[in-house]
Order: sequence, then C-alpha cells, then structure tokens
Amino acid sequence: MHKTDEIIINTGPIIALVAALGDLQVLQKLYRRVLVPLEVCQEIERGGNDGYAIPEFQAANWLLKCHEPLKILNFISNSLDLGEAAVIQMALNENVKTVCIDEAIGRRVARLNGLALTGSVGVLIRAKKEGLIDSISEAIECMKARNIWLSDRVVQFALRHE
Repeated sequence: MHKTDEIIINTGPIIALVAALGDLQVLQKLYRRVLVPLEVCQEIERGGNDGYAIPEFQAANWLLKCHEPLKILNFISNSLDLGEAAVIQMALNENVKTVCIDEAIGRRVARLNGLALTGSVGVLIRAKKEGLIDSISEAIECMKARNIWLSDRVVQFALRHE
C-alpha cells in the first residue's frame, strides 16, 4: 500500500467511510489534501435513494471540493462511470499520484494510467496502523450493515491488519 499525503477520492469510498466510521474525519487526519472532483460532489449531493452521507460530506468543509467540470479523455470516460473517470482525469491533470477508488474497473484504469491506489478498506488499514481507529472488523461490520459490498478476499486482507 502506497503511503501518500494527498489523494483524489471517488463517491464509493466516501459513502463507505461514512458507513464505517460515521464521518470523514479520518481522511483529514491521514492526508494533507483530499480532492473531490465536481462530478463526485454531484453524485454525493444527488444522494441516491436515501440521501445517505450527504450531511457528513457537506460537514467536511476541509475537503477540496472542485467547482469546475473536467474535460475527460475519451479513453477514460468510455470505460468508467463519470465519478471514477473524473477522479482519474483530475489525478492526471493535477499530478496527484494516488486515487481512492473501490470499483475493480476503475482501479484497473487507474493502474493503466500509472496511478497508485487505495480504497475505503485501504484507508481503514492505514487509519488502524496510525492509531486513528480501534477496530477494522467493527468498521467492516458497519459497512456491511449499510449494504456496502466487500469481497471475501478484501475482508480477509483487511482483517489480517487488525
């Protein structure tokens, strides 16, 4: 797992971290800069079926929330949903080396573009190592209770860091 002080984060990890921990404060403690593309901001603010994570996202006024849409390369936009594509494009534009994406295809495209990766579970592992959370297993149970899907492989990997 690549240690960095700045990331660009996608919608899924934001929602997963709110489910796991109740807020996004862990990101502020782990990273000097956390950037959020406009396209991700819009996905969060639309709120899906129940508006989950909107208050926590809005309360995190330290997040660097972008206000301009990105011109996304066709190769990226044709392969991914808008949020993932925007995260990768912003990383390339801003020369940020690490992105926070949970979805497999987004992670593949990020790697193809030379980016380092973390995801919601990677953030939890780093937070545990740095003494910011007490239990990865409790965080994962909270994620599952909110219907955040995690593969058995990812859960087992995370629990090895408990």
